[in-house]
Amino acid sequence: MRTASLMADLVETFRAEGRIVIVGASLAGLRAAEALRERGFHGSLTLIGDEPHEPYDRPPLSKQVLQGWVGADHTALPRMRAVDAQWRLGVAATGLDRVNRRVLLATGDTVPYDRLLIATGVRARPWPNPAEGALRGVFTVRTRGDAAGLQAALNANPKRVLVVGSGFIGSELASVCRERGVPVTVAERGGGPLIGPLGGVIGDIAARMQRGAGVDLRTGVSVRSLDGDSEGRVRRACLSDGTTLDVDVVVASLGSIRNVEWLQGAGLAAGFWGVGCDAGCRAFDINGVVTDNIFVAGDVARQPHVLYEYQFISMEHWDNAVCGAQVAANNMISLETERRPHLPLPSFWSAQFGVNIKGVGVCSFGDEIAFTQGCPEDFRFAAVYGRRGRIVGAVTFDHGKWLPYYAAMIERSAPFPPPPPGYDRAADPVPIPSRFPDPRVPTGIPDVVLTGHDPTSRGAEFH
Repeated sequence: MRTASLMADLVETFRAEGRIVIVGASLAGLRAAEALRERGFHGSLTLIGDEPHEPYDRPPLSKQVLQGWVGADHTALPRMRAVDAQWRLGVAATGLDRVNRRVLLATGDTVPYDRLLIATGVRARPWPNPAEGALRGVFTVRTRGDAAGLQAALNANPKRVLVVGSGFIGSELASVCRERGVPVTVAERGGGPLIGPLGGVIGDIAARMQRGAGVDLRTGVSVRSLDGDSEGRVRRACLSDGTTLDVDVVVASLGSIRNVEWLQGAGLAAGFWGVGCDAGCRAFDINGVVTDNIFVAGDVARQPHVLYEYQFISMEHWDNAVCGAQVAANNMISLETERRPHLPLPSFWSAQFGVNIKGVGVCSFGDEIAFTQGCPEDFRFAAVYGRRGRIVGAVTFDHGKWLPYYAAMIERSAPFPPPPPGYDRAADPVPIPSRFPDPRVPTGIPDVVLTGHDPTSRGAEFH
């Protein structure tokens, strides 16, 4: 009995005491802080964020904010409970001293920790030419400030908007422009919209949907340069096909960059795809050894997934940030037998051109696709993705009520193609190639990435 009592005291001490630092004050960081307090952590808690704002919700920035329905400053995330934390906002983390357990800040200050959560997320990939990117009227959409600036530009009734890139964000931006009656051109260097996350078959459908809504969609075309006037405002875009567009707003939707630069020299498995960690959110070092006191959550995390051949998976999805933060918080203050894995089934949604697009699984892992329900010609259908004879993902256009049905199939590795559904069967359910592009092409990178292992980019230290 005395041994059991001592063990209980040890567990309670581990759970309640110490200093926890969270680097990244957005969705994952806030939800992790709330979960820590909910699970009984009473020690010192510090949140560090490079933006001056308290945590806010990003999905509305490309939807409700740009529609003019809500201001960018009205997107604060709801608080589930008090976190009683020290907030260090508007100051970036610039380094990590693992030996002395300190986070280095841009101000020159240091913040000591006993346990650390890395939740620094991603940032928008900027326009490749800095001088052109500095022209007034050139935007990215990632932060509250980005959305507020673009909202003001759209309110000024521009003559034409150019959206560069047609992933989910770029397509949503084009949809907002058409709903507001603004002429919009989309320049996509790949074969069509959404081909990175959903493949060329769905890309053809999305292209037809965009053109039907009045979008000037140009595929296989890139933007060579942007020209401004004497006042420094963008006026023209020169395309790779030799044409020139008169534009007064340009939105670069070129994907994202994971915020890992501040970890350089820290000896963690951090790189282009994010920070490697195990299924329990514990960070790996560059030799593949799991750390004891550093955890990772949100968009910046990459971890092995049992459903996808234990390849490392990186996700830029809302639910991944929330669930990953909760798992990381639990494991930070739990002993081994109480730890649990973060094995999410990725899910996503997008509203564009009057259609709700929803999906589950890693669609880009599939090399075949089959339409199982509805009618693609009417933009109302369900389709599943397959690889090596099993279902790995599914996407629906205005058919989202069926997602739990397909999610259950993915979770149990059901055979592909699946058996016919009970009703509303597609006219042609025969599998065809899904036509995903090379994921190394910047605009072809999906929102969920299976990164695998690249032996040419190792950083291991051999002894």
